Amino acid sequence: MRIGILLLPLLLAGCIFGGGDDDRRDSRRAPPKARSAERLPDRPTAETRQCWADLDQDRVDYRQLPNQDFGGGCMVVGAVQLLDIGVPVSGLKSMRCPLARNFSNWVRHGVAPAARQVLGSDLVRIESYGTYNCRPIAGSGRLSEHGRANAVDVAVFVLRDGRRVSVLDGWNKGDDRERRFLRIVFESACKRFTTALGPEYNAAHANHFHLDMGGRPFCR
Repeated sequence: MRIGILLLPLLLAGCIFGGGDDDRRDSRRAPPKARSAERLPDRPTAETRQCWADLDQDRVDYRQLPNQDFGGGCMVVGAVQLLDIGVPVSGLKSMRCPLARNFSNWVRHGVAPAARQVLGSDLVRIESYGTYNCRPIAGSGRLSEHGRANAVDVAVFVLRDGRRVSVLDGWNKGDDRERRFLRIVFESACKRFTTALGPEYNAAHANHFHLDMGGRPFCR
């Protein structure tokens, strides 16, 4: 009985912070061996407080999430969960606030206008493969930005007229307007996120855009 009680907080934490990843692996797998020197702050950082203010000014509905250290270098600091950015997005769990802010702005000011202008229909939904996932980058021992809730994978854009424009089917095989739309929104992502990876990067990204705020600027 005591074991069940001790496990309950961990299960609840998983409900908040769980999510998809680049290659759809199980996020419950053991964390990578790499360790991080980063420590959980005792109070919100200035960057996080400013980010909250920015979300409030943009009238984004969100909730603040507690800092969590999951071991193996995987931790979530200064994270929020986006509740309403004007367009429903599936799979969004914890996101570091700057990632959430840039994602919201990308959807509102990049993706939605492009859908109307290029495809002639309003954007009504985005399907993602998720945010937080404690794992290394595929094929390496380095921790993925997903392990810091600092990345999101976007796969499908749904329009009011019923069309589903997916990265997998639309990047190379879609009609001219779909291909143009996907390239426009990807180029917009390159300007808003530190890293933007798509089908031109490698086969692992054939079905989604990986967007994160870590490391050095890189777009492919």
